[in-house]
Amino acid sequence: MKLKLHWQILAAIILAAIAGALTGTDAAVLGVTFLQVYDFIGTLFMNALRMIIVPLIMSSIIVGISTLGGGNDLGRLGGKTIVYYAFSSTAAILVGLFFVNLFAPGISNGQPVGEALNLTLDSAEATSAVASVEGRGGGDVVQIFLRMVPTNIVQAAAEGQMLGLIFFSLVFGFFMTKIPSRQSEALGNLWGGVFETMMRITVWVMKFAPYGVFGLVAETVASTGFTAFRPLLLFFFTVLLALAAHMFIVLPLVLKYGAGVNPTSHFRAMAPAMLMAFSSASSSGTLPLTMECVEKNAGVSNRTTSFVLPLGATINMDGTALYECVAAIFLAQAYGLEMTFATQFTVVLIALLTSIGVAGIPAASLVAITVILTAIELPVEAIGLLLVTDRILDMCRTSVNIFSDSCGAVIIGRSEGETSILADKNVSDLA
Repeated sequence: MKLKLHWQILAAIILAAIAGALTGTDAAVLGVTFLQVYDFIGTLFMNALRMIIVPLIMSSIIVGISTLGGGNDLGRLGGKTIVYYAFSSTAAILVGLFFVNLFAPGISNGQPVGEALNLTLDSAEATSAVASVEGRGGGDVVQIFLRMVPTNIVQAAAEGQMLGLIFFSLVFGFFMTKIPSRQSEALGNLWGGVFETMMRITVWVMKFAPYGVFGLVAETVASTGFTAFRPLLLFFFTVLLALAAHMFIVLPLVLKYGAGVNPTSHFRAMAPAMLMAFSSASSSGTLPLTMECVEKNAGVSNRTTSFVLPLGATINMDGTALYECVAAIFLAQAYGLEMTFATQFTVVLIALLTSIGVAGIPAASLVAITVILTAIELPVEAIGLLLVTDRILDMCRTSVNIFSDSCGAVIIGRSEGETSILADKNVSDLA
């Protein structure tokens, strides 16, 4: 019987814990230690993830932005959509930033948990990482914006300077809509094909996730034992609390006071789509059901729904942006690096931008986290640890993504004068 991916990953974690505990660091066959085998498997999987970063993020952003199209009505609708998505994603990231600083899952008894998690930096990496995050002030934020405009886009892609690459993709996607339709359609087909291909490659790579998880977890357990699971458990609950705060406090307040809609009624209207999102961990896969719930249950017109929701499934990832922020700062804490205001601002900005480029498929956010780690000069191999809890958190954050998209459709529909939307009897009609 073929198991679903999340069950395969869960089985891989259990088997890895057993294998790592039994073999330790010294057990070997034909002169090759099991630890080396675990390292090979984990590294191979991480290399495959890195391979897809540039084309996946570029194609996703360009396709998402180019779908805004032209025309006064479409431009107005697009402007409202972008403003809402930027606001909701930023709010989600700030919620995550608050909780990860409050609970500090990467620190235990005043000490970084890096050793317990088998996270170490050699002297050169440590010097580079410390130099990148320490001793900075608010003035260094200016340098972030300078790095957004690369002098050589090919070099930026080759060197992993993703902030500049994301900015270029945003600009490219926007101006694709300003050229003659014949050329614009050809470019749209090209980048649409690249995006669809990269999504298929990402799905294919993720089929090997159980093997990658096995190698990464087994290596950690073989090297450190089971001490690694305590900080990971705290990280897990930190993310859950942050997601819950955004979904059950921030977004309902936005619904109530931004559109005059009863949050409880909207939760009921969106329940089928949210359950589908939770079980599939795919925003794109849930899109048809999301559109049906928003139209039939929440009363938003097809005109608004057909524009806002497909765009949201591509560029609005509240839960993902929140998770990226918490994960990056957790790993920085684990390495013992002090996160100054400038560095945390960098994480917030890149989490916002990379969440635009995250495909709506399971575990795609792991690709975006590598961008943040590269920006603050931490080894991307560290995200291997996140795979231990990623599937469950992926299911949760996908539900948040879907709910945020539906809130955006309701708010924008109300601003367009639609009266069929479920209204809160205690709030005056805002249309």
